[in-house]
Amino acid sequence: MLQYAHIYACVLVLLLGNAVAEYKYETKLFNVPLDHFGYQRNETFNIKYLVNEDHWDRGDGPIFFYTGNEGQIELFAKHTGFMWDIAEEFRAKIVFAEHRYYGASMPFGNKSLDNDHIGYLTAAQALADYAELVNFLQDNSLKPRYPVIAFGGSYGGMLAAYFRMKYPHLVAGAIAASAPVHMFPGMLPCNVYHRIVTSSFVVANITCKENIRQSWSVIRNFVTTKNNTDWLRTQWKLCDPIKNATDVQTLIDFLQSMYETLAMVNYPFATDFLLPLPAYPVRTVCQYLNQKLTGQKLLVAIGNVLEMFTNYTGKSPCVDYKKGNDYGNLDASGWDYQACTEMVMPMCTTGESDMFEPSPWNITKVSEDCHKKYNVYPRPDAARLEYGGDRLFAASNIVFSNGLLDPWAGGGLLSSISDTVKAVVMIDTAHHLDLMPENPNDPESVKIARREHKRNIRQWIREFQQQRENEKKL
Repeated sequence: MLQYAHIYACVLVLLLGNAVAEYKYETKLFNVPLDHFGYQRNETFNIKYLVNEDHWDRGDGPIFFYTGNEGQIELFAKHTGFMWDIAEEFRAKIVFAEHRYYGASMPFGNKSLDNDHIGYLTAAQALADYAELVNFLQDNSLKPRYPVIAFGGSYGGMLAAYFRMKYPHLVAGAIAASAPVHMFPGMLPCNVYHRIVTSSFVVANITCKENIRQSWSVIRNFVTTKNNTDWLRTQWKLCDPIKNATDVQTLIDFLQSMYETLAMVNYPFATDFLLPLPAYPVRTVCQYLNQKLTGQKLLVAIGNVLEMFTNYTGKSPCVDYKKGNDYGNLDASGWDYQACTEMVMPMCTTGESDMFEPSPWNITKVSEDCHKKYNVYPRPDAARLEYGGDRLFAASNIVFSNGLLDPWAGGGLLSSISDTVKAVVMIDTAHHLDLMPENPNDPESVKIARREHKRNIRQWIREFQQQRENEKKL
């Protein structure tokens, strides 16, 4: 029998401009099978979930269910303020479920991410975890009492949509924000993501983009001299010296990831979603690059960008460029394995349509690298066959929302597929801003999107309640 354990309630504090909102929840554990689809392994483990019932109508109020993605579930509870903001209006119970192999939901403890144990990390297994949990929250009823609305952003948005598609008898509808469900091999050009990143910098200042494009050759030429590497380490406050070509490439990769992240979280208010950053961080960094620069002047300016990106709070002693983009706030260590198996999302750069060095998509190299790390080979067609990309004509009750400043919008659905699979497009927003807490600086497009979300949620709840009434008459 599935069991769960109570843990002491905890409180998250989220800064909204100058206001402070407290999100209170009870932390619980729920026991799930290690393998939902086989019968030879009978192990179970606990996934974590967070619950708030302050506004819940226990008679027939909905359950707002966040399909946790690649990180600790507390991070998504903290930054998905839209669910909290509307819970009282809808008299809803709030549930944030943690994805297996992330946060505390580790099937094999500290060994979970070892190659011998990581094989049960798949989207399908996680969705089955959520199905078991929702069934438990409905008291294992053959005719569920409460309408369940799934919410998710980014990969979590993909899961929210897939949850409705795969378990429509459990989920009444889904808000899938910034969900790149159409970003798998063969579905779109591999350079779309970085074209949008570049566009975000062009919007801020076209000279900024040109300086970044020129910087790659400047950096590579500059570090060929030993004294210059010492100067760069001091000027950029690098934690580790640049000793060889591998270090140079690692530094280049870190800088590219920095620009990608700045575009993704280019919010109109200060936030610490992935790491602490000011409002409109792309605009902020482009102030250092708003005039044509060359040589060391360009490198000094990029050093200022690095300082803002890595040390906005003033607490970091140096730039750990070898750390990569596994941000401490997210801890998405398992995502690389998912990208090496079913979540294969081709990305490339051309140096022409974007501001980066040319780097073609090479599935052969990706496959070899994945095999070296995890002893697995990617299955490029797995997600398309499992979930359908944008061929969702048989689906229903899903809203896909995307901001056109978000690089992931390239793989999102930007046109409605039917009357019940809808697209909401925000022309001036970044990554799933519509799911974040209400803020005085929100653009009008986000306010409109949230009103549309609420309208659809009401419709899904009415449909669920009407179905229940019809069942009672049978």
